Amino acid sequence: MSSAEMSPLHAACALLSFAPLVVLGVPPIWTQPEQVHLSYAGVPGSMVVTWTTFNWTESAVEYGLLGGCLFELSARGEAALFVDSGDEKRKMFIHRVTLSDLKPAATYVYHCGGDDGWSEVFSFTALNNSSSFSPRFALYGDLGNENPQSLARLQKETQLGMYDVILHIGDFAYDMHEDNARIGDEFMRQIQSIAAYVPYMTCPGNHEASYNFSNYRNRFSMPGQTESLWYSWNLGSAHIISLSTEVYFYLEFGLELLFKQYEWLKKDLEEANKPENRAVRPWIITMGHRPMYCSDDDQDDCTTFDSLVRLGRNDTKPPAPGLEDLFYLYGVDVELWAHEHTYERLWPVYGDKVHNGSTEHPYVNPKAPVHIIAGSAGCREKTDRFNPNPKEWSAFRSTDYGYSRMQVLNSTHLYLEQVSDDQYGKVIDSIWVVKEKHGFSAWL
Repeated sequence: MSSAEMSPLHAACALLSFAPLVVLGVPPIWTQPEQVHLSYAGVPGSMVVTWTTFNWTESAVEYGLLGGCLFELSARGEAALFVDSGDEKRKMFIHRVTLSDLKPAATYVYHCGGDDGWSEVFSFTALNNSSSFSPRFALYGDLGNENPQSLARLQKETQLGMYDVILHIGDFAYDMHEDNARIGDEFMRQIQSIAAYVPYMTCPGNHEASYNFSNYRNRFSMPGQTESLWYSWNLGSAHIISLSTEVYFYLEFGLELLFKQYEWLKKDLEEANKPENRAVRPWIITMGHRPMYCSDDDQDDCTTFDSLVRLGRNDTKPPAPGLEDLFYLYGVDVELWAHEHTYERLWPVYGDKVHNGSTEHPYVNPKAPVHIIAGSAGCREKTDRFNPNPKEWSAFRSTDYGYSRMQVLNSTHLYLEQVSDDQYGKVIDSIWVVKEKHGFSAWL
């Protein structure tokens, strides 16, 4: 057949065969979405999709209900330029798109990117808005690129639908800024198999401190207007607060941050403790990286009686208040920590003294907050050693690699357990926290 005899269809096919890269457009790698992760925007029916490209391109998410018309919905956002502070001054674009009006407990299928490149297809289940919802959490801190021992088990359990939310309580990648932030890139790629499917909620740790926490502040998308340093949100019958313990240690980045967070915490706790709010969300749970108490043998802040996080700093003008009295005053129920590369469960403790509910049932109507330290997910620094003579508030300790699970069942019952990755997923510790009353009056 001569060219003159070709039909328009044959001619078009011939053109495509000679110029596949021009017409079909294989997208260059620098506009291909990667490091996809979800976070809860704090507003019922919402989810934030965050991802990275290495050149500017559009920020779009196409999504739809599982089993429905694929990608029938779409939302657009924007890309923010992030320039790492390393020698190479590497540039990347952090894309954020907020999905709204999601149906509670409905499963959605989505991809993100644009005409220059789309991600693979992911799915998530929108969070249930009801205060009677019983959310399931995996929680841990101190997970690195090297020796991320718990990661494979967490990936599988996430894919099995075991969790509604992940809480990562500081220290990511070890460290995100290293190799001109390439370690951060690799870590965000690693956790995509978890974080692209369930909200991945975070707080900063000491390993994020370089360049004034810039990799942490730019890569994550938590609720509020404080660049993910501190924020709060509601889920089921719980009010959850994420905070920065690092404001007590990195004063070179501004003492005002410490006081700003403290005042924010106070206002947030006051609001959460209003009778009408505490009736709906009776559990108040905090997450912060460095614990107030621990029995590791490493001479860290929590091993001293005058812990800065617990009691504050007297070497500043004015003196900086600690968090223990504030949390006790407003009846914080459970405090989640990491930083120590171990697992430790404490008896209910306040003022360095045990305040059990009773001898037989210490966590039934406890007279002080319950502290859990879960910092053994796995990193290049390995696990820590314990002091052979812990104080009386130390109830259970393990140096196994692992992570914790938590479920807030209802207004009175909360369940916690520790999983050992060294023992192939065995649950090595568990407790029920039972509270008939919440707030300061529960301690009396």
